[in-house]
Amino acid sequence: MSLYKADGAGDQARDRANADVIRLGRAPRGLRGTVVGISVLRGAAASEGEELERRLLEIGFVDGASVEILHEGLIGRDPVAVRLDDMRVALRRREADAVLVRPLAGGDN
Repeated sequence: MSLYKADGAGDQARDRANADVIRLGRAPRGLRGTVVGISVLRGAAASEGEELERRLLEIGFVDGASVEILHEGLIGRDPVAVRLDDMRVALRRREADAVLVRPLAGGDN
């Protein structure tokens, strides 16, 4: 499901279409949006990245799922509590960084 990859030359049209896509771990509290993919940041071992992607998909971070950031921890803003469709999930910030989100338009954040 890795939809968007920041590395590589890439197609300019694809880059423009994904310009509003952000990583969940870098979004502000209160953000509401839609999951558009999973993309593990570089630096993790390949098997580690595949395992994280699998776990996130199993939890429900699938294409089209609605997400809202509810709370962030006091130390390093970790963990991150999010509403994912009709359930609540807590993630480490590095795990949340793997989730790509398109914020809702029109200032609904």
